[in-house]
Amino acid sequence: ARCGPSDHAAYTEFLTVPGQTGLVGRSWALVLGAGAGTRFGAGGDGATKVMAAVAGRSMVAWSVEAAQAACDGVTLVVASSMVDQFGAGLDAVVAGGETRSGSVRAGLETVPEDVDVVVCHDAARPGASAGLFAGVIAAVRDGADAAAPALPVSDTLKRVPEWDDSGGVVAETVDRSGLFAVQTPQAFRREALVAAHAGEPEATDDAALVEAAGGTVVAVPGEAAAHKVTTTADLVIVESLLRGRARDGGL
Repeated sequence: ARCGPSDHAAYTEFLTVPGQTGLVGRSWALVLGAGAGTRFGAGGDGATKVMAAVAGRSMVAWSVEAAQAACDGVTLVVASSMVDQFGAGLDAVVAGGETRSGSVRAGLETVPEDVDVVVCHDAARPGASAGLFAGVIAAVRDGADAAAPALPVSDTLKRVPEWDDSGGVVAETVDRSGLFAVQTPQAFRREALVAAHAGEPEATDDAALVEAAGGTVVAVPGEAAAHKVTTTADLVIVESLLRGRARDGGL
């Protein structure tokens, strides 16, 4: 799929000089929970996944709480079948699109005009802290067009061109030096994110759209607790991390 706006010049006019952003408006979070969740066993509409309990609360509740602690407003993007289940305590709730990028665009339509920093966060990362939100927002206010948390890759990486249920043949071992696994929340200058989504491109990572369009994307230290819940086994990992953080008194 194409990554980036159809008109690159229209995008680059919004690029900033580091340290000279002039951003003084508000920040707004889009908490994305409209995914199908098929690998989780969610029955196709994602409802089971985002509402799954971890450390005593639903994943979406954890994600919204952290976003609210760091941002001036929050829009929750969920499957159309779930929109009526939310509302209290939220600034906006909208139905997501058929893809993740479509859901981001649906959320962007709800962001007030005086917001200059937009944060995109996967509801399936309930362990992301309010501090992580604040960190990526600060990086954008310092001059980046986008900021994403990242952790260095620790496992040995192999390239397996053809893979099936029985496995596959290793073609090579990939040098992991300088490789990082990217997480959410990811923060963006509003104009940069809107321009990057012009032409309705598709990507699993919004920072990739800004990067492909020529924007400056910076990485900030990520958190182990921001692990993405993809399967039910991931719930065990995230639950342990969240309970540990609760004992330490953190959000």
